[in-house]
Amino acid sequence: MKLKIKEMAAILNAPIQNEADVFITNTTFDSRQATENSLFVPLVADNDGHNYIAAAQAQGASVALWQADHADVPTDMPVIIVPDTLAAYQQLASHYLDQINPLVVAVSGSNGKTTTKDFIAAIGQQKYRTVKTPENFNNEIGVPQTILSMPDDTELLVIEIGMDHPGDLDFLSKLVKPDIALLTMIGEAHIEFFKTRERIADGKMEIINGLKENGHLVFNGDEPLLNERVAQHATLNNDSFGLNSTNDLFASEIDMTPLQASFITNQSSQRFTIPLTGKYNIANALAAITVGHLLKIEDEQIANALAAAPITENRTEWLAGNFGGKILSDVYNSNPTAAKEVLRFFAEVPTDGERFAVIGDMLQLGEASAALHASVADSLDPDKIQHVYLVGEEIAPLEDVLRDIYPAGSVKRYAIADQETLLKDLLNDLSANDMIMLKGSHGVHLENIVKQLKAN
Repeated sequence: MKLKIKEMAAILNAPIQNEADVFITNTTFDSRQATENSLFVPLVADNDGHNYIAAAQAQGASVALWQADHADVPTDMPVIIVPDTLAAYQQLASHYLDQINPLVVAVSGSNGKTTTKDFIAAIGQQKYRTVKTPENFNNEIGVPQTILSMPDDTELLVIEIGMDHPGDLDFLSKLVKPDIALLTMIGEAHIEFFKTRERIADGKMEIINGLKENGHLVFNGDEPLLNERVAQHATLNNDSFGLNSTNDLFASEIDMTPLQASFITNQSSQRFTIPLTGKYNIANALAAITVGHLLKIEDEQIANALAAAPITENRTEWLAGNFGGKILSDVYNSNPTAAKEVLRFFAEVPTDGERFAVIGDMLQLGEASAALHASVADSLDPDKIQHVYLVGEEIAPLEDVLRDIYPAGSVKRYAIADQETLLKDLLNDLSANDMIMLKGSHGVHLENIVKQLKAN
């Protein structure tokens, strides 16, 4: 991005105070990341960004937005005065996206979206100058940040968009205006706000609201709720993917090891290998392959890209443990559907020792929390996963069920704040031939346990 302050103010239809003839080449809402020729965007939240204008200026920020309802407008640096700094940030992102005009792939879903985004970006790089969402910057702040960080020669933007409440995907889809929209799956994430999986599916379908003319929806055809909703849009260009043979693209001849999975599809004899395992990750790869086909990328190039795809950490990641055995880390986030998938996979991974599962609270499940936590017992078999460590209060109903299934002493539960005791018990119980899986919502912070268990 390269704009003069006056041009930026014109885009926002906003007045400038202390005008200067300066080019702005980047934006940030974090004063610590401000640099020379950057625009600082003070967002209004619990920690009001307006209190950090001086810190941003000290770091080199050349201009700042300023929300009009705040007093004491700075007099020692250029400021653009706007009604709402977040809305202005989003407006600048929309303008810049229109100016660069890359192909846009928008990815959403209850889980799997970050891995799918990583796969698609790796495939896209075979043909296009590609930018992807860093980490999981997928909300109303992270999406404009991703857009405004694009180099001006970007040809393909692979952008993850998340959903917490009804209307979120409607807004973000209209902001990014995708050429291709993709839905990985429907789970129970955020059911606290949506009440039912049907309403979650309705919310996810908002992703098509900003599709460009002749845009394309790629969706998980193994999910009946998505099939029903796609069928209601007779003129919508769409392709389904999944493990069932009823999909447009599906996998066969699947071969899985603890570290990778390979398969062919119904559309070619090309064998694809991914550096992750589990059938849910094969589904993520099928989603990415479908997008690759829409981008006119050959199967051989897609296969090369998938085999070497860099994967965001803590998503079905195998690590060496300092106790001598292996760790399966999937601790970025969790919901019941995802937890069950990982547990079923983990239960089948060969081992000479025993399997240990650490399962943390799954948050934002609302009134259904107790029943949904308890339902995870369906994927826990004491003959296959011998030890279960539960973390949190929400997960107590699962403990109640497991007490009737597991031998005495095999199920333990800890407060989120008592990870020190959890770690001590794990290090005491684990041996060199054992395997341990960790899964929980980000708010439980099981990544701290992973750090303490993995080998240096």
